[in-house]
Order: sequence, then C-alpha cells, then structure tokens
Amino acid sequence: MSGKKYDAGVKAYRDTYWDPGYTPKDTDILACFKITPQEGVPREEAAAAVAAESSTGTWTTVWTDLLTDLEYYKGRAYRVENVPGDDTCFYAFVAYPIDLFEEGSIVNVLTSLVGNVFGFKAIRALRLEDIRFPLHYVLTCGGPPNGITVERDKMNKYGRPMLGCTIKPKLGLSAKNYGRAVYECLRGGLDFTKDDENVNSQPFMRWRHRFEFVAEAVKKAETETGERKGHYLNVTAGTVEEMYKRAEFAKELDMPIIMHDFFTAGFTANTSLANWCRDNGMLLHIHRAMHAVVDRNPHHGIHFRVLAKCLRLSGGDHMHSGTVVGKLEGDREATLGWIDLMREKFIPENRARGIFFDQDFGHMPGMFPVASGGIHVWHMPALVSIFGDDAVLQFGGGTLGHPWGNAAGAAANRVAVEACVKARNEGRHLEKESREILTEAAKHSPELAAAMETWREIKFEFDVVDKLDVATA
Repeated sequence: MSGKKYDAGVKAYRDTYWDPGYTPKDTDILACFKITPQEGVPREEAAAAVAAESSTGTWTTVWTDLLTDLEYYKGRAYRVENVPGDDTCFYAFVAYPIDLFEEGSIVNVLTSLVGNVFGFKAIRALRLEDIRFPLHYVLTCGGPPNGITVERDKMNKYGRPMLGCTIKPKLGLSAKNYGRAVYECLRGGLDFTKDDENVNSQPFMRWRHRFEFVAEAVKKAETETGERKGHYLNVTAGTVEEMYKRAEFAKELDMPIIMHDFFTAGFTANTSLANWCRDNGMLLHIHRAMHAVVDRNPHHGIHFRVLAKCLRLSGGDHMHSGTVVGKLEGDREATLGWIDLMREKFIPENRARGIFFDQDFGHMPGMFPVASGGIHVWHMPALVSIFGDDAVLQFGGGTLGHPWGNAAGAAANRVAVEACVKARNEGRHLEKESREILTEAAKHSPELAAAMETWREIKFEFDVVDKLDVATA
C-alpha cells in the first residue's frame, strides 16, 4: 500500500471517530492513550484511528456498517492534550459505550483496548495510560475475594502493616528445608512467608511436598507464638485444572492463603481462581510477574495503574506494588496513586499522581498493596510513611540475610515496624527522624542492632525510568 493511499485511509477514520464535541456519559468506559504518531500523521487522525481500531472500525467503509447503529456503538476520540515535556507524543482520550464489552470480563476489555491497535502502522508507539471503569461495569465484576477488613479479621492483625518474607534462594531448596526456612521466619515474628513467583512444581521440590512441609511449619509457628500465620502457596500451574487441584489441597491443609501469578497465567485463570477463593474462604495473594515487560517503557505498553485497576476487578486480596525505596522501578507519586487505586472506594482525578480519571469502585473492597523488592530495616520508616497500615511489607534478603539467621531477621523486622508505628502515632516524622527512631528501638533489640549494622550501606539509588508526565517533573 502506498503512503498516499494509506494516508487517505487514516483520514477516513477522522470523519467518523473524531468527535471533539462529545461529552462522555457516566456509563462509558474511558481510556487515555499516549500516542506517538508516524511522521506527518495529524493528532486528530491518529487519535481517531486508535478509537476506530479499538472499537468498531476498520481501514475502509464496509457495507455492513449499515446493518448496525454505528453512531451508538463506535468509540469516540473526544480530546487530545500535550504531554508535558515531550513533544514527540500526545494524550488522546477515547470514550467507548459500555455495550461494547462483556460484563465482568477484563479479558474482553483488554482484548479491545490493547489488541490489534498496538500494531497499527500509523502509530509509532502507543501506551494505555489509564482507564475509567464506570460504576455500572465495576458492579459486574467480582473484585477481591475478601478485601482488607475481612483479611484483618481472618488473620487477627490490626493497627500496623503486616510483615512477610519471600523464601530464598527462590529455587533449589528441598521441600523439607523450605519448610524449615518458613518456620524460622514465622516464629521470629512475621505474619506471612511466601513462595517466589517462579516456584511451581520443579523436580527438586514438587508442589505437594512443599505444601505439606509448609503447612507443618505454619501450624508449629502458630502454636509457639499464639499468632495466626500464613504462607502464600503458589498454585499457578500450566493448566487451570492443575491450578484448582493445588488450591483444593491448600484448603485441605487448612492454609489461609494461596498465591497466583496473575499476568503470566492470564486474567481468565485469575478471575476463576478469585471466584473459587471467594466461595471457599481463602485469601488470594497476587504476584505481578511479567508486568514490567509491558509497563516500564514510557511510550509503549500499558501503565501499571491500568493493570492494578484490572486486577482489582478481576480479583485479589494482595498485589505487589513496588516499594519506591527498594531495588525495583517505582516513582513515589505514581506509586502513591496506584496504592490509592488498590485500596480506596473513590479515587479522584489527580494528574500529580498520574490519575487521569475519577474512579468509583462503589462497595468493592480494597486490596493490600505489597511492598516487596530489596528492602531492609533501614527502609522501614519510609515504608510505613508511604504505605501506612493497610499494606504488607515483604522482605526477602532483608530477613533471610540477617547474620544470626531467619528468626533473628524476622524479629528485627517486627521490632522495627512496631517502633515506627509507635513513633508515627506519637506524631513524629518517620522519614526525618528515621535514624533516631531505629537506634532507640535497637537498644532493646540486639537482632535489630545487628540488622542495622549489616545493611547500613545498602542502597538502591538509581534514576526512575518511567517518570510521571507532569510539568514539574
């Protein structure tokens, strides 16, 4: 196809799908795309092409357009905006009538909005920055199987963030040694331990053996400490049938929580598992493995805030959110924005946090954000300040790397978090007074003192790749 003919095709989209006079309805699904057009393609034509290709359009007029109410069903590009600090791209806002989507199917929404259009030739790069799900659509989704309040009641944990630990090394341990590591962490003071995302059922540790030894460890730690404990048993598998088999066995063992790699397994599997958890009284921890493949490039892919919204609708009681201060990518204001999207019932538009639309979740419960990735006791004041109480602060090496062993590492984490919560409740500024707060607590905890000495110089001070598009950035 020659450039001239192709340009004509792109212009044809504008006539039907560019509608700057349109006022979005309360029932519309709204999307904000960051579009980098090919050279010479006007903004309105590129925006209209995205609206068309993600809804009812194709590259030419077809006679079957006359067999439907195209005016009702089509997506509409209704506004374009500059991207602050970047003149290579622009924001395009598109409204989609709710009837284009199957009720309660995040799979169907994403298939439309980020389907073939992302390979469209007239677009050099395309990123889905945000989605507004109307309350009418939210109410068709199951959402978190339990939510924050119910989980606190089930686990009998109140007034502080919960503490977790990912067992390391993530691969290679036998099931018995894995269970030993779990027990030491839980008896030391943690609330949860966790399978890592790629622990499934490898030859060195088949899933059933791991589940049995972990269950024994959890029960023993509960008996010794008098506290409710849990381990995120990863039920992710190559088929949904196998996933259900693993979930059922976790239930038989009286374990309170299971885990799922929602992005690699897919939204269909995740929604099905969330429904199973709701019916069976199980908590569901969600790992976001593979997310950075699609959300880290600032010009192409899907922003994590969209994935967070979609996961909340699909179902999960926890979701990894990054830490801001740890080893993984995460802008502070952006992270605060998607923490709100995980937990709050109504989140207003807030461009300073990257939120383009008001989002109403109605009565849908929130999820616990999970701060995980390269954190240790020196990070605790910042973590409590950033995340507040309704979060899981999840350590790996920051527990298991303690020179005195797992239980001592867990004790250091527990003393640190309780000291930070106490200081915050007394009105102290956690991040400004972090050294003083931890040093005071360490006078009564040799485990914390040793942890502070061990990780005194460990920092992850790298520039953030995916920064917010704000004028002050």
